[in-house]
Amino acid sequence: MSKGMPRAVVFVKNAEQVSDIVKRLNKEKVPYIARGAGTGLSGGATPFGGEVIISLVRMKKMLHIDLENRKAVVEPGYVNLKLTQSISDKGYYYAPDPSSQYACTIGGNVAENAGGAHCLKYGVTTNHILGLEVVLPSGEIIEISKDGIPDQPGYDLLGILTGSEGTLGIVTKIIVKVLKNPQAKKTVLAYYDDIQDASQAVSEIISAGIIPAALEMMDAIAIEGVESAAYPVGHPRDIAAFLLIEVDGIEAGIDDQINEILTVCKNNHVREVKVAKDEAERALWWANRKMGFGAMGAISPDYLVQDGVIPRTRLPEVLANIAAISAKYELRIANIFHAGDGNLHPLILFDATIPGESERASKAGSECLKACADAGGSITGEHGVGIEKSAEMRFIFSEQEMAAQTDIRAVFNPEDLLNPGKLFPTPGRCVEIRDKDLVPVKGT
Repeated sequence: MSKGMPRAVVFVKNAEQVSDIVKRLNKEKVPYIARGAGTGLSGGATPFGGEVIISLVRMKKMLHIDLENRKAVVEPGYVNLKLTQSISDKGYYYAPDPSSQYACTIGGNVAENAGGAHCLKYGVTTNHILGLEVVLPSGEIIEISKDGIPDQPGYDLLGILTGSEGTLGIVTKIIVKVLKNPQAKKTVLAYYDDIQDASQAVSEIISAGIIPAALEMMDAIAIEGVESAAYPVGHPRDIAAFLLIEVDGIEAGIDDQINEILTVCKNNHVREVKVAKDEAERALWWANRKMGFGAMGAISPDYLVQDGVIPRTRLPEVLANIAAISAKYELRIANIFHAGDGNLHPLILFDATIPGESERASKAGSECLKACADAGGSITGEHGVGIEKSAEMRFIFSEQEMAAQTDIRAVFNPEDLLNPGKLFPTPGRCVEIRDKDLVPVKGT
């Protein structure tokens, strides 16, 4: 919910131009931010301190494709979905699939370590990055794992840069892993009258030894949104939740997995469970799910997206806590999430024109993250910390642990000119916990 105006915007076309701009800004001690499509949900690319924006939107080419070795080289402004579309006719795809994949860029995915519905089986962005070209805050251009050979000796620089939210360097080239299309793929849709039954089914599917490619859940308010917007499926409006379950792999074993999933669903009081009859129906189900965030605009003037992670077994407890938070602040909260890996997305619905509702929404969002942390989880799974959750870093990290992280940042970004003020708590933006209420603390 934060906005900012940059001092200037510079459009660059290659790493050399990025390096030149960074060196000039360093000389004048002017802070700057690298920005791609700007779809980030935690404000990581928001210029609230008058920074110069280095826009990477013109660096949008695929530079090389090597299907024999299952890798591709792209620029940071290359759109996520475009990669799969460009190689699907050859039998390959790119696995990370955030809901914004039609617009988000792979450079931004690297910055946030983006996930998606299919990260349960295939992992998040860091599991698919083989090499990077990076402009450091000094202006130096470096290449990490230039040939795209994974697990090289030495420091795990790929790991530390992926998910660093643009605070350690500006990525100008990315080597990604591409995968062969699975032989078979089937999708199940299950409707539940009780969200606890749906949650139990999630745990039992995983306990049965099945690792679905995706295992998603949406609750009643979220269903109201998607059925009121584009791509309605015809979900019953009176159910508590639905599960969207997809399995893929070798064709010979798919039917056995589907039959076991159907049995688990039926054993947990499912109202109705069905298998997509063809690719068109499967695609409709997924289009409905992936427009879930945007669909909230059909039922609420404004909404705040959160992004917590919990152990799967704590799902009923945390959802009950979120319901209590909803009642406390008198704001509806829709839940759309990657149930298989416990990545929750509470969406707090509010009206910014009503005095006090924006502030109540912000407090409710913070308490949702506290509920996730208290359950042994994290404050973010894929959306990042940015400016939205910096105060909440104290929910999961001690002061010593955050100091260690800022020490690492200082090695790469010693003057904090690159994306300053992000990730870590700063004076005036801290909170303390008093009887589970969030109270701003000034001057700490």
